[in-house]
Amino acid sequence: MANNFKKKSLFLAMGMVLSSQALYAAESEDNSDETADTNVQKVVIVGSRAAPRSVADSPVPVDVINSDELSKSGSTDMLDMLVGTVPSFNVHANPINDAATLIRPVNLRGLSSDSTLILVNGKRRHRASVIAFQGGGINDGAQGPDISVIPSIAIKQVEVLRDGAAAQYGSDAIAGVMNFILKDSTSGSTFSVKHGEYYEGDGTTTTFDGNIGMPFTNRGFANLSFQVKNADATSRSIQIGAAQAMADAGNTHIQNPAQIWGSPEINDDITVFGNVGVELDNTKDFYMFGNYSERDVKGGFYWRNPHNRASIYSNDDGQTLLVGDLDGVGTGISCPTVNITSDNVLNNPNYQLIADNSTPLGRNCFAVNEIHPGGYTPNFGGNVTDSSFAAGVKGDIQEGFLKGYFFDVSGTVGRNETSFNIVNTINSSMGMESPTDFDLGKYIELEKTFNLDLVKGVDIGLDNDMNVASGLEWREESFEIVNGDQYSFLAGPLIDQGFNLGSHGFPGFQPSQAGVFSRRNIAAYVDVETYLTDNFMLGGALRYEDFTTFGDTLNYKLAAQFSITDNFSIRGSTSTGFRAPTVGQANVSNVSTALEDGELTDSALLPPTSEFSKLFGGKELEPEESESYAMGLVYENGDLFLTADFYHIEVTDRITQSDRKKLEEADYLALEAIGVANPRSVGTVSFFSNDFDTTTKGVDIVANYSAELFNGESQFNMAYNFTDTTVDRHSAITGDFKVKRLEEALPNHRATFTFSQRWDDVSMFVRANYYGEYYAVHVDYDATAKDADAAVTLDTEISYFFNESFTLSLGAQNLLDQEAELLDFEDATGIPNNNWGGKYYETGPYGFNGGYYYLKATYNL
Repeated sequence: MANNFKKKSLFLAMGMVLSSQALYAAESEDNSDETADTNVQKVVIVGSRAAPRSVADSPVPVDVINSDELSKSGSTDMLDMLVGTVPSFNVHANPINDAATLIRPVNLRGLSSDSTLILVNGKRRHRASVIAFQGGGINDGAQGPDISVIPSIAIKQVEVLRDGAAAQYGSDAIAGVMNFILKDSTSGSTFSVKHGEYYEGDGTTTTFDGNIGMPFTNRGFANLSFQVKNADATSRSIQIGAAQAMADAGNTHIQNPAQIWGSPEINDDITVFGNVGVELDNTKDFYMFGNYSERDVKGGFYWRNPHNRASIYSNDDGQTLLVGDLDGVGTGISCPTVNITSDNVLNNPNYQLIADNSTPLGRNCFAVNEIHPGGYTPNFGGNVTDSSFAAGVKGDIQEGFLKGYFFDVSGTVGRNETSFNIVNTINSSMGMESPTDFDLGKYIELEKTFNLDLVKGVDIGLDNDMNVASGLEWREESFEIVNGDQYSFLAGPLIDQGFNLGSHGFPGFQPSQAGVFSRRNIAAYVDVETYLTDNFMLGGALRYEDFTTFGDTLNYKLAAQFSITDNFSIRGSTSTGFRAPTVGQANVSNVSTALEDGELTDSALLPPTSEFSKLFGGKELEPEESESYAMGLVYENGDLFLTADFYHIEVTDRITQSDRKKLEEADYLALEAIGVANPRSVGTVSFFSNDFDTTTKGVDIVANYSAELFNGESQFNMAYNFTDTTVDRHSAITGDFKVKRLEEALPNHRATFTFSQRWDDVSMFVRANYYGEYYAVHVDYDATAKDADAAVTLDTEISYFFNESFTLSLGAQNLLDQEAELLDFEDATGIPNNNWGGKYYETGPYGFNGGYYYLKATYNL
């Protein structure tokens, strides 16, 4: 009965009429008796609503990665694991990047993270509550799902479909689809512990995980997985020149380094996944799966210079100290002017008068230096909680007008909540009464989906039945903003004297910003495919969706595969697609620290229809639209498997976060005239806009070969990706710097080559990763940018099997410690390029932390 259940689970295959190409994993250590041929005959459930097929028979490219391949990584983050196995998949580390530090955005085929649809067991995964306000150019404003919560121990395999799929699944599938299939075994348990750190001696990470398979009654399964992880922060920092000068001048409150560039600290990262299925009777099955995940993340921010930070320490570029009159005009006590004439203002006699709170003058006059005499570096962090639940019934309809159909009725709900906090900062408008730690509020993303899917084989007079699938979907998405504590957004008594309101670096969300914003949509689709001859498969899909916020859309897809010989076939697809703007993108607002003309300033991101945004052309968001086509070939001969695919994707009206627009005096006056409160508290404004069109084209080549060599089993895997993106249209809203990043921030060329070897008691693998040239950027500022060189990194792991139960593995990621691109200490004008304390460009495709080694022990029951 369990086998019958699994067969039906595969048959439903919430897939797509797409093309398929496999990046095969090395032989599983748990299944050493499997032959290489078993790997070549892998089937995928993403790619068709007909019966599952071998990847060689699918008409679009799919990478298939099993759990063993994922586990062969120094990282325990699913994002980093996928980067090492899928060349067209990229993710950047984010050392100082506001909310993107908490949930990192990803890229597939050079498009933004919310252009890739994420599925779990074939069901749509909810997106994260975090929006990437500083997303490295490509992901600016993206709001994709949080893949990092999915632990590899819970995964049976991952299918990465690299082709447009909006006609099958709806919004977000412009770049492709990633389907995470959960383990479904009825027996066996695996427990492991992994411990590692970077060669620099930091970033120590310890991970405990486990998987337990159990029978669920005598007709099904219950499979449970967990992961617990803690990771220390890293630092790739140097002392800021201005901070060192102040320390040399006698300011003993300067930290060294004043500012940390590195990966954030992650505490109590706990994830639990469950997958349950049971056969109700001979024709119907019940299934449910879900997760609960939670973690605390703490990262760094920019150092505030105690002489010149605007609205905090000075409002005239560091000529005089900003001093507040706490009692206001009329007290008869006049605060002295503090001229900043040396590298240590604390020695200035007039400042010492202000700092002496035993005198009437000292009690009446205030400077932030009294609280933070050496400047300060806020620590920004938060708690991320993610949960989901899906349940459904599927099976054969035995009577009525739908007799003979296979049905699937399901409902899913997903929720992602991010609570933000900031410590070691100040609300300077409150003077000495200000706290230094603040709760900033929350973002909450909630999504509900209900699906009815029907599949039937119809006799149309051909040798094979035509598979006809149709279905309905109802979906509701809401984005909620919860306001922070009152001091995090309060405009204190010194606001009219030029001091900053709210917690500096990231003010809390105000009650006027808070609320629940939602939309609903309904969809209907039809999907057909058949073999016109034994050698020629043809399929097509049509999907209609209607949204409550912006109207309806209709998309199509055609796909075909023709087998020229038993070993060689060609395939292709063409489709239209769309990506709906998220509710968060349309309604979110926040204030954070950003760089403008080389100076740190408070920048507000506001809804596109706000009065601020309208000054610079902001208007209601519309869907992105895409047209794509792909062509490829598949060659399979014995132990050799080879695929090559060309793709071309045109996206119009792409959504991006605008360049930060500097507010001038005329803008402030205009905003004050229409009653906007405290407009002078921000220096720049940005918003989301449908502002540019792109064309992305590229090639994927995958080759796999298995053999018996060196008295053991050998596996060779090669994957190469070329991606080129061109911005066809844009306005001043996007700006030339962002265009450059969109086109060149990711390497055009990416490749991996993996050699795996297995003997009776030992297994090992070596992977070479090639990263082509790319456009390196530091602190999201064009003056720091440069063209970075190509690089190669090596990963390796060796495992010893003491017995059938216990395995010990030793490995390294970036074995030879390939450094990230170093910052230039002087640019062409002689101006230092590392004024913000960083040692490396943070946008490198292989990170900035260097080599990492680890030890892992695994116990199987």
